[in-house]
Amino acid sequence: MWEELTKTVLLIVASLFPIVNPPASAFMAISIVPHATDAERADMARRVAVNSFALLLASLLVGAYVLGFFGISIPVLRVAGGLVVAMAGWRLLDAPDDVEEEQDNEAAAVDHHHGRRDPTFYPLTLPLTVGPGSIAVAIALGTGSPREGPTLIHFAAVGIALVILTASIYLCMRYAERIERGLGTAGTQVVMRLFAFFIFCIGLQILWLGVSELIGMVSTAPGIAHPMP
Repeated sequence: MWEELTKTVLLIVASLFPIVNPPASAFMAISIVPHATDAERADMARRVAVNSFALLLASLLVGAYVLGFFGISIPVLRVAGGLVVAMAGWRLLDAPDDVEEEQDNEAAAVDHHHGRRDPTFYPLTLPLTVGPGSIAVAIALGTGSPREGPTLIHFAAVGIALVILTASIYLCMRYAERIERGLGTAGTQVVMRLFAFFIFCIGLQILWLGVSELIGMVSTAPGIAHPMP
């Protein structure tokens, strides 16, 4: 029982953490709410963590049933999610270096101090923290639940894994501004570019996995003529 619990927790955390990427999400959140107070950042981090927990839980437990209802296969979901993640990474890589200008533009668009719009769900949770790629991977993991149906161990493992993920989201978003001050403008730009490149590579990996599965399905489908040896 403990072996199965540990294996499931590690699988979920290892699969989702690189895509959710809490440090990158936290650094990008700074540009959206650059003038938030310490108390406001604490509240924002808590709400984003709760929203992320709910989205990932729904994707893991019921996402496969939603896909089945609409007739969407996992390979197609991976291709779509990979494209979105890769495009997001590329946009971050291609973004201008003028941090101050970008922060002013984002702050003008989403100014929660004056009540114009609450950014904790959109865009801080979706798609910044839990985007299409994270949802696609979570649904794919959900389809790998025990064939006899979800068990108590499975539910416990999902809960533990999501607590670990959302705790990392909270801590990174809560203290990102302090880390940014320590890194300075140049250091923050370097870190952001590295994270953007990793996001781009993760998107391509998800895309390639989906394409490979689709090619395999086509090559093994009945009626496909194979050359004689």
